[in-house]
Amino acid sequence: MNGLEKITERIARDGRAEVDAILAEAGKRIEVAQAGFKAQAAQLTADAEDKRRRDAAERLERLAGSADMERRQMLLGAKQGCIDDAFAKAAEALRALPADQYVALLAKLAVENGTGAEALILSQADHDAVGPAVVAAANAAKPGAAFTLADETRELGGGVVLKKGPVEINCAFDTALRQLRQELASDVAHVLFD
Repeated sequence: MNGLEKITERIARDGRAEVDAILAEAGKRIEVAQAGFKAQAAQLTADAEDKRRRDAAERLERLAGSADMERRQMLLGAKQGCIDDAFAKAAEALRALPADQYVALLAKLAVENGTGAEALILSQADHDAVGPAVVAAANAAKPGAAFTLADETRELGGGVVLKKGPVEINCAFDTALRQLRQELASDVAHVLFD
């Protein structure tokens, strides 16, 4: 082997060693980068899983809250329906009183709410059936009273309207029960639901 071949061989050997060193360093860098990417991918996967769990928990909580609110609204509606039924039955019971008790009730409404000078307006059925008896009972119950039976009738659902000139006092059962309902709704609810 001559000198030129030795130099060429040495250059080739040194070049291979340098290439091998570069490749080894590149391999190490690739391994480090791959490990970093794997760790980053694992962290991203874990973060995505955590976010999915949080989102699912939040959605479940919202759905549970909505379901609870709907349940409470349905319960409230049912309770309101029961209260409505209770007051409707009270109105029916008032209208179904025996004639003498019904006359006494209408007369009492007139006496307690009127001065004694009013005309009593009744429903057509009450006007025809008990009108004169209500006026007589009201006048008898209030000294100096001069209640009269109005020719005018109204569909009141039971009860009486007292009228003197342009002033009217509504003592219809439906009106009185509406006012009582506003005043007694919580008491009725306690009786029905406690």
